[in-house]
Amino acid sequence: MKKSLVAVLFLLLFSQTRTFAQDPLDGLWQGYDGEWRHVSQQLVTLAEATPADKFAWRPAPGVRSTSEVYMHIVMANLYLLSVTGPKMPPDLKEDAEKTVTSKAEVMKWLKRSLEAVKQAHLSLTPQDLQRKVTVVGHDATVDGMYLRIIVHANEHMGQLVAYARMTGVVPPWSAK
Repeated sequence: MKKSLVAVLFLLLFSQTRTFAQDPLDGLWQGYDGEWRHVSQQLVTLAEATPADKFAWRPAPGVRSTSEVYMHIVMANLYLLSVTGPKMPPDLKEDAEKTVTSKAEVMKWLKRSLEAVKQAHLSLTPQDLQRKVTVVGHDATVDGMYLRIIVHANEHMGQLVAYARMTGVVPPWSAK
């Protein structure tokens, strides 16, 4: 009985007609590269769905605004990636989280950072992933750094979904 109920629920979940161009489950269960594609797609589509005037919104004084959360993701992506070898972009300023606030500029940086992580990871061999690195005085591996990048992106995706809901934006993958 339980197995048939689970099977029915599974079929219902995955047989729904999708209302957005790309499958919102694209990448799930396909290893790191698929999961990275999934969170990248969600971050970009949520940012695109958010009106430009909502990029300045923050839930309370002293809490990151929407643009600051996106730029925090950008900064983390590129910094953690730099620990593995690629250099930080020289045009990314230390204060970008606070100074890059327009939707257009945030989108540019977001897409750039997501693509940088994707391309760097695709170029690695299994041996590269085991290479030792040091981050903030701690030993790690390149593989561990990529795990931190994806976990961090997903953590802030949850934050951005909450921000979106509080400002009346429905995440595109959950729209019916």
